[in-house]
Amino acid sequence: MSEAPGPVLVVIPTYDERENIGPIVARLHAAVPTADVLIVDDNSPDGTGELADGMAAADPRISVLHRTAKDGLGAAYLAGFAHALRGPHQVVVEMDADGSHAPEELPRLLDAVRDADLVLGSRYVPGGAVRNWPAHREWLSRGGNLYSRLALGVPIRDITGGYRAFRRQVLEELDLGEVASQGYCFQVDVAYRAVLAGFRVREVPITFVERERGASKMSRSIVTEALWMVTRWGVDRVLRRGRAPVGA
Repeated sequence: MSEAPGPVLVVIPTYDERENIGPIVARLHAAVPTADVLIVDDNSPDGTGELADGMAAADPRISVLHRTAKDGLGAAYLAGFAHALRGPHQVVVEMDADGSHAPEELPRLLDAVRDADLVLGSRYVPGGAVRNWPAHREWLSRGGNLYSRLALGVPIRDITGGYRAFRRQVLEELDLGEVASQGYCFQVDVAYRAVLAGFRVREVPITFVERERGASKMSRSIVTEALWMVTRWGVDRVLRRGRAPVGA
């Protein structure tokens, strides 16, 4: 594996992930010992934040950002990105806390980011896979990605996925202050902005594994938001021939 282009920070949002966060970070450091980890906890009632504090006290590679409310995945990542940009890290990674993103596959993303600005871990390119999902959940995901690809005119097969590696420059140059979307729509929003800004976006195959412990954060409102926002952006793209800014 090639070295990543500079220090790496892995941002892991958490809400009621006490059972999962310790094993995930241990696996991450077994796979990439030099990576730093930022746990962004949204005031988890189950004590995830307190457990994370203990992990940070025992390991200088781990830090914790405590937030006072559960404001959603997008807000947690934006807070994590802002924290990252105040430090020396040149690569910032998104990773779920529930085990669905295998830390053992992180070296593949870091290797790919040497020749790209944003690397997406993809379930739906050759070599990618999904395990332990019911059929309706996988078809909902595949359908949402197909709809996003057609509506937005982007050649990304898994634009809703949340296992990603950004070069620092992407986060510095995108106007993330305009991003208000949450859930899976946040992932679509940021990747679409990167494409429109001319950054090199690459997909690499991953195997997504459904969580074994804890409850999924997926909800009907997340799906509805994504469908509505992607439709708006797609109409905007057609009306303005692809020159419109994202959001608005």
